[in-house]
Amino acid sequence: MKNSSQDNNYKTNNNQDDKQNNNQENNNKDRLIKQIKFIEEIDKEKLIGRQTYLADASRKENDAEHAWHMAIMAVLLSEYSNEKIDVLKTMTMLLIHDIVEIDAGDTYAYDEDGKKTQRQRELTAADRIFGLLPSDQAEYMRGLWDEFEERKTPEAKFARTLDNIQPVMLNNASGGRSWEEKCVHLNQILKRNENTKDGSETLWDYAYNNFIKPNVENGKIKED
Repeated sequence: MKNSSQDNNYKTNNNQDDKQNNNQENNNKDRLIKQIKFIEEIDKEKLIGRQTYLADASRKENDAEHAWHMAIMAVLLSEYSNEKIDVLKTMTMLLIHDIVEIDAGDTYAYDEDGKKTQRQRELTAADRIFGLLPSDQAEYMRGLWDEFEERKTPEAKFARTLDNIQPVMLNNASGGRSWEEKCVHLNQILKRNENTKDGSETLWDYAYNNFIKPNVENGKIKED
């Protein structure tokens, strides 16, 4: 038979196990709540308009569409990266790279005044938005965002290439409408894309010869 001391020890152990289980359950619940809150928050990315028209020129795209489009591009075009890349990492980087614009807004590529405050606006936004996640995921996602901004790794370089080429592709597909409306000059495009080849020389050469050059020839892009 168990003595009273054994019974007390058994009850104490059970109570400790129950407490640990309850704590784990609460931690899991808190984690899920934070994850859902972040997921709901980034739905706002669908409301952030960009200056690039859709391919059919019916309207301008939003940030979420831009991110989705590039994630697909990463899967299909990764073979053209200058260096071997982790495709899933690159996709994730592309999907989150403009999330900060929920707070910071979209800064037009050729808005020189907007660029003066862009970095600080986006850093503040990154702190808040990624901070909604559980700490481990917040650290990972914020790290990917910082990596994209620094454009030093093969994944970041290739992601930057896609980020630059996707709007050029759509501008061409929509008849150069955005370029024409904004009176964009070739030297502006070349300056913005001076590092695009770092991720993929093949894709940059294709974009220049098939998307940019024809629009210089037809007058949609202003010659310098």
